[in-house]
Amino acid sequence: MANSTENHVEVLRREGEVKRVAFSASLLASGAGNTGPFNTQTPLVFRHVVANIGNAYNPNTGFFIAPVRGAYHFEFYLYGHGHASHPTGAVLVKNGDPIFIAYEHQASYSVNPSNGVTLLLEIGDVVFLRQWQNSRIYDSQNRHTTFSGRLLFTM
Repeated sequence: MANSTENHVEVLRREGEVKRVAFSASLLASGAGNTGPFNTQTPLVFRHVVANIGNAYNPNTGFFIAPVRGAYHFEFYLYGHGHASHPTGAVLVKNGDPIFIAYEHQASYSVNPSNGVTLLLEIGDVVFLRQWQNSRIYDSQNRHTTFSGRLLFTM
């Protein structure tokens, strides 16, 4: 009986861990500069991770992979220097499908497009950001460009 109780406690402990999912990361691990422009939409990899509770975000691929079925909230903030030919933009993608975009284009001054969304994700669903074609995104040690997500509740 004691072994069964210990197993039950271990299962509850693991379920509690997997229900704690949150991450925040900025684009560049170090230094400063523009990413892009690229001819096509290109996945963004946010390398400076400040939190990755539950380890659902991969800083090598830029992919967030849902560990449990639930409602998740994502936010992304971009920074760019105004440029006549190059906007600043990225689109949040779920399993290859574009969901919401953050995009600004002006010839001068800085731009700071952002967006957020709550999504119902299944186990294994993949969420990431894709840089808009022909755009430039800036980051530095001040961490202007960020991507964050968290599990609101399981379903």
